[in-house]
Amino acid sequence: MARFIFITGGVVSSLGKGLMAASLGALLQARGYRVRIRKFDPYLNVDPGTMSPYQHGEVYVTDDGAETDLDLGHYERFTGVASRQSDNVTSGRIYQTIITRERRGDYLGATVQVIPHVTDAIKAFALAETQDLDFVLCEIGGTVGDIESLPFIEAIRQLRNDLGRGQSISIHVTLVPFIAAAGELKTKPTQHSVRELASLGVQPDVLVCRCEQPLPASERAKIALFCNVPKEAVIPALDARSIYDVPAQYHAEGLDDEVLRAFGIAPSGQPDMQRWTDIMDRLANPEGEVTVGVVGKYVGLPDAYKSLNEALVHGGIANRVKVNIQWIDAELFEQPDSDIAARLEPLHAILVPGAFGERGAQGKIASIRFARERRVPYFGICFGMQMACVEAARNLAGIADASSTEFGPTAEPIVGLITEWMSAEGLQQREADGDLGGTMRLGAYPATLAGNSHVASIYGETSISERHRHRYEVNIGYRDQLEASGLVFTGLSPDGRLPEIVERPDHPWFVGVQFHPELKSKPFAPHPLFASFIEAALKQSRLV
Repeated sequence: MARFIFITGGVVSSLGKGLMAASLGALLQARGYRVRIRKFDPYLNVDPGTMSPYQHGEVYVTDDGAETDLDLGHYERFTGVASRQSDNVTSGRIYQTIITRERRGDYLGATVQVIPHVTDAIKAFALAETQDLDFVLCEIGGTVGDIESLPFIEAIRQLRNDLGRGQSISIHVTLVPFIAAAGELKTKPTQHSVRELASLGVQPDVLVCRCEQPLPASERAKIALFCNVPKEAVIPALDARSIYDVPAQYHAEGLDDEVLRAFGIAPSGQPDMQRWTDIMDRLANPEGEVTVGVVGKYVGLPDAYKSLNEALVHGGIANRVKVNIQWIDAELFEQPDSDIAARLEPLHAILVPGAFGERGAQGKIASIRFARERRVPYFGICFGMQMACVEAARNLAGIADASSTEFGPTAEPIVGLITEWMSAEGLQQREADGDLGGTMRLGAYPATLAGNSHVASIYGETSISERHRHRYEVNIGYRDQLEASGLVFTGLSPDGRLPEIVERPDHPWFVGVQFHPELKSKPFAPHPLFASFIEAALKQSRLV
C-alpha cells in the first residue's frame, strides 16, 4: 500500500512547495522507491487553461491532454514520471463533478455539503491510481489560512485517519524571514503558521523553513520546541545556485532521512545522487556560452515560459555550455522607430514560442525574417511555426495578404482554426464559437517525419510523439506554395492532413514545430530539438 506525504505551505505564497515536492520525489527515487506527485489547487477554475499567463504562469500539458499547474512540470523534470490528468485537481473540478452528480440525481434525498461530499471527492482523487507505488506526494496549493484551501486541509486530516498510523505524514513549508534592521532571523511567523495548521487538525511531522540566512542550531531548537517536532525534522531551505542543486541541498540537510524516519523506516545507505552531481558539474563548469533571444508576448513574467526556460538550460547541459536567455517583447519590433537589427544581431539564436492572439504577431514575423535572412538559428514553437509560415508566404511566396484567421477574416488563411482531427479516442470536432476551456488539440499526438529531413536526423527516427496545445493549424492547402519558397513540410500527422514540422534545408538551423517539445525535456534527458538548437547556437557564436 502506498504511503502518502501531504505538503502544505504557510506564511506567504511562492515559497517553493512544488520544487520541494519535486526534489523530495527525486530523493526517494534515488533510494529506489516508486513515487508519484500530485497537486491540489484551491481556485475555482476547472483548470488553468483559460487563465492568463500573467495570472498563473505557464499551463503545463500532460500526455493525456490535461491542462495543469506548472508545478507538474517540476514533478516531471525532477522524477521523469509522466504526469497524468489524475495528478492535478482544482476546487472548480471538484465542485463541477459534485454538481453534475447532484443534477443527475446521484445524491437524491441528501443535502449536498462540503463535509462529507466535497472532502470525499478530494480524498477519492488523492487515492486514485496509486497501486504499485511506494510514495504519493500531494501538494496543497495556496497558503494555510486561505478560505479556499480549507476543504483540502480537512480532507487530508480525514485521510490521515483513514489511512492509519504509519501510512501518511505532513510536511509544512514556512518562511523564517531575516529582519535586516534587527540582524535576526524571526521564527514567530513559522510558529503561527504551524499553530494555524494544527488548529485545523493537521500536525506537521517535518518543517521545511525557507530562509535567506543559515538557520542556527538554537533557532532550529526553538522552532522544534514551539512547533512540536523533533529538532532534526526542522529542515533549512536556503537559496540554491540552481534549481537542479536543490535535491542535493535538501539531502545534505537530511530531508529524505527525516521523511523516512517519520514513517518509521530506518534509512539504509545513501541515495544514488550521481545524476544530479553530473548535471551540476555541467552547469557549474561550462565550456562556452551562447545567447538566445526569446521573442514573446508574456516576457514580463518568466513563469509564463517556465518549461521553455528549463528546456533551453537542458540544451546547454547537453552541450556543456551556459545559455544566456534574453527575453524580448515582440511588440518592441512593431514600433515605427524600432531597430530590429541592433537588438537581434548580438544573438546566437532566436526562438519564437507559443502564444495566443494578434498582439505582438508582427514583431515575431519581423524577428523570423531577420533569422531567415541573416542565417541565424531559428526555432519556432506552435505560434512560432505558424508565423514562420506566414512570413514565408508574405515575403517569399508572393502572398501579400497571408495571415491567420485567429486575427480575423482573411482572404489568405495560411493559418486557420482546426475544427476536427483524429485522436486515440476517434474523430475530435470543435465549433468556432464553442467554449474555450479544454477545447484545443491537447496532449500527445504522433507525427511522421520525412526520412531525409533535418529533424529526422535530430530525433534519430521518423515516428515521434509530442504534446500539443493549440486551436489553430497551418493550412495544408498552401503546402506547394510554401515549399516552392524553400519552407519544407517535413513532419505531418499520420493521416497527412495536419502539418507538424517545417524546416529550411538551405538554412543552418531553421525549424518550426506545431507541438511543445519543451514539455518533455528533462535535465538528465534534454529534448533532442533543444540540444540540437543550442549546438547550432554554439556554432553561430564562433562565427560572430
